Amino acid sequence: MKKILLSLGAACLLAVGAQAQVSYGIKAGVNLGKYATSSSGDEVELDDEGVKLNPSFYVTGYADINVAPNFSIQPGISLQGKGQKAKIEEEGASFTSTRNVMSIEIPVNAVYYIPTGDAGSVFLGAGPYVGYAISGKDKWKGTFEGETETEDDKIDFSGDDKDMKAFDAGVNFLAGYKLANGFLINVGYGLGLTNLAPDNDFDIKSSNRVLSFGVGFQF
Repeated sequence: MKKILLSLGAACLLAVGAQAQVSYGIKAGVNLGKYATSSSGDEVELDDEGVKLNPSFYVTGYADINVAPNFSIQPGISLQGKGQKAKIEEEGASFTSTRNVMSIEIPVNAVYYIPTGDAGSVFLGAGPYVGYAISGKDKWKGTFEGETETEDDKIDFSGDDKDMKAFDAGVNFLAGYKLANGFLINVGYGLGLTNLAPDNDFDIKSSNRVLSFGVGFQF
């Protein structure tokens, strides 16, 4: 079903693009990611103490399909770094854990441009995305009584004992400014709607939250 929906969406965009003015762009920047985690089980109390935004990066190529005055549809393909960092410090001990996940995503954003004279345009946009994790790693570092231990583990996205689900979907929100020469700056927010946590006895659910900042150029 997911493949059918993606194929239909691509076909619609191609049909629209055939009748519209199309330009292309690329943008890249910094991602600051974390997970929104919850549980409906009474046995578990979740605490976000020590949770921090995990810095990573993104690179996105996209088409800007102008379908109406100052209004465009922007399908694209993106390499996205996401994850989370946590650090807990107590007397005589500290513990840091970091999860880094790299995903391939397909966003489709609707973007509205607000001209600001000859200088350029403010733009606002939103739209869905689907993604699939291609790699990931968990890192731990603990210090106790002056001794430090570290450990790195690859994240398993398949099988009954997987650490995390690979498929992700959600909604992107974006805003920024595009100069008349095509250079742009942008800020975005990714709201994951898919539960990434594997099936568990405590009904723990986890989804992506990503704040991004970047620059780009539209040809």
